[in-house]
Amino acid sequence: MRSEFETELNNLHIRFSEMAMMVNEAIKKAVTAFITHDQDLAQQVVVDDQKINNREMDLEKKSFEMIALQQPVTSDLRMIMTVLKASSDLERIGDHAVSIARADLRLHEKSTLPDVEKLIQQVSQQVETMFTQAIESYLQEDDQRAIEIAQQDNDIDRLVQKIKHLCIMDMKNDAQTVENGTSYLSVTNYLERMGDYITNLCEWVVYLKRGKLADLNCRDDQQNRKY
Repeated sequence: MRSEFETELNNLHIRFSEMAMMVNEAIKKAVTAFITHDQDLAQQVVVDDQKINNREMDLEKKSFEMIALQQPVTSDLRMIMTVLKASSDLERIGDHAVSIARADLRLHEKSTLPDVEKLIQQVSQQVETMFTQAIESYLQEDDQRAIEIAQQDNDIDRLVQKIKHLCIMDMKNDAQTVENGTSYLSVTNYLERMGDYITNLCEWVVYLKRGKLADLNCRDDQQNRKY
């Protein structure tokens, strides 16, 4: 029975990791589509999101089944709970990738703001890097690394504020940029929320390793907090 349970637990871990790769791909494609104005790629992100949603529901169902039938304790229960909760965060990140893709479908190329797009590309690269590192910390069960990764969200937040300021100034100076400017602001907000959900993933890594919840959604004045 124990051997069978360990196999199920390992399969749960693998399927969660696969979902993380699917979400990572969605982020990359959505941002690439937005920056390059590739509407075919954007549409692909929208269509593929159903696979992410299906995987999240599958992991939720399997997690509840394992808890009900196996009644796991301590580290086994933490692993299942981590997958259950973190997969929900992954699904939300995927939803924001879809929102970015849909923003591209609404964009008018004649009124683009190149300087804003460059900054959006920069913050999206930071989000991608943070996401990849967070998943690596999960795979390695490296709680200290997860705490360090979560602090990168402050850099994302600062760049987001810079984008918003620049975008609003451009919209004030040229009324023709208002429609696209609104899309840029929306995409920036989606990226900012992705950073928040990635921070949540880091919190679940800490929970997995230590068995306690940690609030890693800190700002600059809280970065020196000890965990």
